[in-house]
Amino acid sequence: MFTGIIQKVEKMKIINNKIIIPNVFENVNLGESIAINGVCLTVENIINNELYFSVGEETFNKTNLRYYNNKFVNLERALKVSDFLGGHIVSGHVDGTIKFLSIIKSHNTYWMKFKIPYEKWAIAKKGSISLNGISLTIAKKDLDSFEVQVIDHTYKNTNLQYLKASDLVNYEIDVIARYIKNIKE
Repeated sequence: MFTGIIQKVEKMKIINNKIIIPNVFENVNLGESIAINGVCLTVENIINNELYFSVGEETFNKTNLRYYNNKFVNLERALKVSDFLGGHIVSGHVDGTIKFLSIIKSHNTYWMKFKIPYEKWAIAKKGSISLNGISLTIAKKDLDSFEVQVIDHTYKNTNLQYLKASDLVNYEIDVIARYIKNIKE
């Protein structure tokens, strides 16, 4: 489990279907979970201060990781029971990808617009969503898009700063919304 509070942004490499990132954390253990762009992956090897991860076929097909060779990704270590929950509960089980549409800067705010995902029911004003692993609050919702309001600190300390129109971002709908929907069915 994760919080959606990004701890590091680093360049990722893909070699022989393995994801490799620099080991920028202290005391990483084999078998540990690290979210890369919101995708929960397991540390399989540590070689020359680099972390190696295998990615399953479905994960590669369902997420944007295949497009991020030599690009910056968001990183977050798994939550410990004693940790502060600063964002919202993020499982690392990405639902899919959506298109980034546009950005408008207004004072100290970045208004970022995204295509609404298949799970339209999960997009609620003031609800939570994880985009590339970042815990964000939905500020506006239209028929086919939604917007998040991003503060300067989050923008400058995540890979949101590198997005261009039509780029795909990983999304994970709020786990609470998912369970409420399931109860209603």
